Amino acid sequence: MLRTPPPERGGTGGGPHRVAIVGTGGIAHTHAAALRELGDRVRLVAAIDVDTPLARQFAQRCGIADTYASLADTLAHAPPDVVHICTPPRSHAALAAACLRAGVVPVIEKPPTMSLTELDELVALERESGVRAACVFQHRFGSAAARLRDLVAAGALGRPLVAAANTYWFRDDAYFAVPWRGSWQMEGGGPTMGHGIHQFDLLLSVLGGWSEVTAIVGTLARPTETEDVSMALVRFDNGAMATVANSVVSPRETSYVRVDFERATVEVEHLYGYDDTDWTLTPAPGHRVPPQWDSGGEGNASGHAAQFRAVYDALDAGAPPPVTLAEARLTMELVAAIYASAFTRRPVRRGELGTTSPFTVHMGGRPQDRHPEVAAA
Repeated sequence: MLRTPPPERGGTGGGPHRVAIVGTGGIAHTHAAALRELGDRVRLVAAIDVDTPLARQFAQRCGIADTYASLADTLAHAPPDVVHICTPPRSHAALAAACLRAGVVPVIEKPPTMSLTELDELVALERESGVRAACVFQHRFGSAAARLRDLVAAGALGRPLVAAANTYWFRDDAYFAVPWRGSWQMEGGGPTMGHGIHQFDLLLSVLGGWSEVTAIVGTLARPTETEDVSMALVRFDNGAMATVANSVVSPRETSYVRVDFERATVEVEHLYGYDDTDWTLTPAPGHRVPPQWDSGGEGNASGHAAQFRAVYDALDAGAPPPVTLAEARLTMELVAAIYASAFTRRPVRRGELGTTSPFTVHMGGRPQDRHPEVAAA
């Protein structure tokens, strides 16, 4: 298919942002629905998938005129302004790199890359191209989380002391029958990398830099070469300590983040996304709920729509879109450190995993090694 790109690119007064989606499986429908909420600010112009019938079905459902079998064809014939990368994790880095080289903004589903090495290579490519990528960590963008970060920045709750980020989800054996799931080579890790990352990314957005982690992992019940459970103890630069639990074997599913400050406990419990009603703030004895906490009603729910509004607001303003690769590195380094700590059976400090560390190059360390804790059930 040969198309002539329009003379003007989208945004900043040049019309709607022209958007392509690469990978037309389940998460692509979430992206498309969230983009539709932006109205005429964006225009979906291409659906891209190696599975041509799937791409055509997706395009028909979403009202997209053009389909392509590869991102390379799209960039060569009709480059959009933004590409949403919704493929399995293995291909994220290569597709984002192709976008950056073409001057196109990539919006990358989690995890943004398979390793810290890939992430750092993309950061270097951003500098060369002058284009910034956005990483999808949508739980940062609910209004309650934003208010909490404002309260923390203002010191209204006192010092953070104790925290928890728990992802107790359930995925049965059939879930892992999809060839790329549960594979170090294709998915990059288990629930630490692909499920719980949302909750502890939210926690990190509130508490900031972490300094040390001690972790264990195991494959307890699922037919996967990665872990199906991980547990970590995390110390933060500000002195706070947290537990981080990630599971895909838990029948009663819940996603839970809690932070105990000197003057209040703040909690959110949900499953795949929260709104203001899912949060509670319990003041310590002798203290009151800060007036800034009460918005007077429901605000913005977390989710892709909330983050995409922020992404396209930034693009309209000529600013880097949230969350940049550099901002996502804090979270990705914690993933790598959890695996490194579990497999080496020792604490791992932030910054300790240098460029030559096997856990920098590959989340599981050396992929040819079989760790006894992570053996197929």
